[in-house]
Amino acid sequence: METLWLSTGKEWLKWLLAANSLVKIGIFLVVWAGLWLPVALHLKRGQWRSGLPLTPQTKLPLLATLYAIAPIAIWGAAHLEGRSWAEWGLPGQPQLLLQTALGWVLAVGSTLVVLALEGYGGWVQWQRENLPRLWPLLLPVLALALAIGLVEELVFRGFMLGELQQDYGFWQAAAIASLLFALLHLVWEQRETLPQLPGLWVMGMVLSEAYRAGGNLGLAWGLHAGWIWALTVFKEAGVLVYTGRGPAWLVGWRELPLAGAVGLLLLLATGWGLRRFEQGF
Repeated sequence: METLWLSTGKEWLKWLLAANSLVKIGIFLVVWAGLWLPVALHLKRGQWRSGLPLTPQTKLPLLATLYAIAPIAIWGAAHLEGRSWAEWGLPGQPQLLLQTALGWVLAVGSTLVVLALEGYGGWVQWQRENLPRLWPLLLPVLALALAIGLVEELVFRGFMLGELQQDYGFWQAAAIASLLFALLHLVWEQRETLPQLPGLWVMGMVLSEAYRAGGNLGLAWGLHAGWIWALTVFKEAGVLVYTGRGPAWLVGWRELPLAGAVGLLLLLATGWGLRRFEQGF
């Protein structure tokens, strides 16, 4: 019986390693969800008993545990395929952190420029009286943004893009990985995510170009974390308020930047700049 199990396991592993990248990604997502599900059931048990909907406060521990488990699933995939973290964009080199810092500065700087232009146009107002509420948020939100950015870049641009490139060209692989990146955001929030799906897909494409231009995940990680950080701290501190004067198609439906032309233009401009950087201007 033991010999039969070993033989079956070896055959299954052989099949898995030879499978199409989409099959591998599907299995990875199932394993990731399977590892997380017992934790999620434990955390959410009280919510289901009471029939209450998920709130931001109850979503946070669910999201935190899901993201904490992701590196374990990635490690398992790397072990099975004989791959290293460096092959998926995380080399143990100072260059990674330098590119992350550069990406963060570019993301925050470009976001501030766009918000300043929107303020000049009367679409947003800066609430200076709320500035004291901003300072306590800076470091905690930075840590959260860096953690989210790292995990999402490792999963979508590192693992998924790397796997897909075994069967598809770079842009085809980037398009598929970006589609998965956008669609999987629906798991947490459907109403607000649906109008942002095109923007999330474009964001995924831009971050894929950042990965290619930088040669590792650093630049993409920094951009991702910088955008999360800039938009979150201003919103949570109440420093930035939309006036309602700007058309929704420009500033974003329900004030969601990725659901408006301004946010898309920021992403496209970033992508153009990265492309020029990669080509040596």
